[in-house]
Amino acid sequence: MMLSVASKTAEGIPNRSGQDPSELLSKFFKALSDPLRLEVLRVLNTDSFGVQELATLFLMPQPGMSHHLKILAQAELVESSRQGNSIFYRRTLLRNETSFLELKKELFSTLDSIVLSKKLAQFVQDIYAKRSLQSKVFFDKNAEKFVEQQGLLCTGDQYLPSLYDLLDTISLPPTSHVMEVGPGSGQLLQELANRFSKVTALDNSEKMLALARLGLINKKNVGYVQSDLCDFFPSRSNLNLVILNMVLHHMPSPLLALRHLDKILSCGGYLLIADLCSHNQEWVKESCGDVWLGFAPQDLDKQAAEAGFGLIQSQFLGSKNGFQIQLKVFRSLKNSIV
Repeated sequence: MMLSVASKTAEGIPNRSGQDPSELLSKFFKALSDPLRLEVLRVLNTDSFGVQELATLFLMPQPGMSHHLKILAQAELVESSRQGNSIFYRRTLLRNETSFLELKKELFSTLDSIVLSKKLAQFVQDIYAKRSLQSKVFFDKNAEKFVEQQGLLCTGDQYLPSLYDLLDTISLPPTSHVMEVGPGSGQLLQELANRFSKVTALDNSEKMLALARLGLINKKNVGYVQSDLCDFFPSRSNLNLVILNMVLHHMPSPLLALRHLDKILSCGGYLLIADLCSHNQEWVKESCGDVWLGFAPQDLDKQAAEAGFGLIQSQFLGSKNGFQIQLKVFRSLKNSIV
């Protein structure tokens, strides 16, 4: 089947690298000739991983893993991105201009139909747990300094007015149930409590939830839940809107977080994301507890689409500290019209 697809796509193949199609096809099959590289592609279905993380997963030295990743990259099956001093890899995002597009779709679909071994799946979960713990420990230790540290990146007055304008365009009724993940000092939470009858504040740090409560003592329509996002399941799927306000870059796996949100949002529910565009300021990992150095807008759109969301609109704002902020509204595509 794969060979027949290859023959059908051999002519007029979009080729971003400029390689000869036959040479590229040869590299494609060479990359697939090693069982370990197939396992790497299966793992990269769910997330981006650093070279050292992958080396740990597969119990091999980092140079050996780098060699396998180089072969996969030459076959245009994986893409790399720099996160400060580290290189992370993910599967190639499949676009209309991707070479051998149908062949790669079939390959990825076949790989995804094979369940990871329990041992490998546990290794992946251990990496997520390590990332999540690092973020939780940081905020538990630095809750009192949150406003100061957030100001190193941007302040609410630089983008929250635009976020409120986006809320107006969504036009949710006041009876809606809205959740903010990682409410911080509660500045946005206060606005949500004034607009909607039921508001949930979710955070994996009890100290951060306590900080958010301080300014909303008299708000009886706000509930506080201490939990990691992917462990949170509301009693009924009646969430109409979830807001990730400068928190996605703290999450161990943005794609898994987006997939989980699509599960717990109501049909046609909305997702509003405010976050940083990709940057190279490595210092934010230690100073602000960031796991990811922002996100390229097109990559965020693609991950949201993979998780089941359709993009409604985007805005981009400059920060006085040199970071660019992206505001995006998505809608769950299950039983909805975008």
